[in-house]
Amino acid sequence: MKAEIIIAGFGGQGVLSMGKILAYSGLMENKEVTWMPAYGPEQRGGTANVTVIVSEERISSPILSQYDVAIVLNQPSLDKFESKVKPGGILIYDGFGIINPPTRKDINVYRIDAMDKAAELKNSKVFNMIVLGGLLKVCPIVSTDGLNKALYKTLPERHHGLIPLNMEAVEAGGQIIEKV
Repeated sequence: MKAEIIIAGFGGQGVLSMGKILAYSGLMENKEVTWMPAYGPEQRGGTANVTVIVSEERISSPILSQYDVAIVLNQPSLDKFESKVKPGGILIYDGFGIINPPTRKDINVYRIDAMDKAAELKNSKVFNMIVLGGLLKVCPIVSTDGLNKALYKTLPERHHGLIPLNMEAVEAGGQIIEKV
């Protein structure tokens, strides 16, 4: 299985770290991965996106013009990437940041209210892990075990105490994602 994914939103939403954790999860499961971030000079508050490819086979190029999965966390990202999802692909969006929802009928569209769930969990920093949980529910490209190992690899040791909360957020994301 090969998944070509774009994750896009504002800087500060955890877009790049979500991609990094997803890529490390693939590595923990001995898969081929690429992680290619792109962000504006402002970083926090500016636009940010990351392309991640997770594959059982070798990856020929990390540069893509179309995606199997797009995760969009704000309106500018939806406007830019909705048209770049392959027919039959998946588009996941957070309801909080979208004014005009996706309109394509040839893709599978999912809504995840991750911002609301993060507020319910009283921790805005788990927002990206909730979204990641939603992704893994609809497109299980890595296991939660691989994800757990990746968190130990990517998070500084001083934050390892937060890993159970992050895994709880992943589980919550899998429960709240809904097909539109």
